[in-house]
Amino acid sequence: MISYPVSFVGLPIGNREDITRRALAVIEDADCVCCEDTRNTGRLLAHYGISKPLLSLHEHNERARCVEVAQRAAGGEKFAVVTDAGMPGVSDPGYRLVHELQKCGVDYTVLPGPCAVVTALVGSGLPCDAFYFGGFLPVKSGKRQRVLQNALQAGCTCIYYESPYRIAATLAELAALDPDARVCVARELTKLHETYHRGTAAELAADFAAHPHKGEMVLLINVAKTPRDEECN
Repeated sequence: MISYPVSFVGLPIGNREDITRRALAVIEDADCVCCEDTRNTGRLLAHYGISKPLLSLHEHNERARCVEVAQRAAGGEKFAVVTDAGMPGVSDPGYRLVHELQKCGVDYTVLPGPCAVVTALVGSGLPCDAFYFGGFLPVKSGKRQRVLQNALQAGCTCIYYESPYRIAATLAELAALDPDARVCVARELTKLHETYHRGTAAELAADFAAHPHKGEMVLLINVAKTPRDEECN
């Protein structure tokens, strides 16, 4: 196995068994593991019998911490960089560290791993040939509606993360903009209660208004016809 000063490692988004053997080997080989929440990562590593020094790297200390990690990696330490779930850098810390490593000339690698965006896209049944990922939807209603309007005009499947506390309101706003838009809400991916809620914006808005759902949510939107629709015409 080729060893790099810094390795960005994707972790499971729910099911612990989704971690790869290479990911575990890289973490075991590292001198230190950079992570969002040391408690969450500590529990995951303990599940696999791994004990490593943990260094926090989150949105509140990212700028200073990236400089520190780059300098220590340049000095010979090996780091595995993880987030609480999924791929570092995808709506999580990671981008600034990649930039700092490039600036300092420190080699790094990225291990492919679980990602809620791609998992939800494939499971949604919406077109996968082209897609747009917009991260977390804005909290403020006005900005959120503008994002949703753009999604309806995008011409591809648009994917967003959304809070379970706002998903019902978001679906209601989407239904008001286009009640016939094709929508999927992927919930609790890879976990015991994983579900895909599929239908029109109006159908899902009514469903979530009547039956509130909890858990991690991925919202997918596409107004294009599916292969099944084309076969029926």
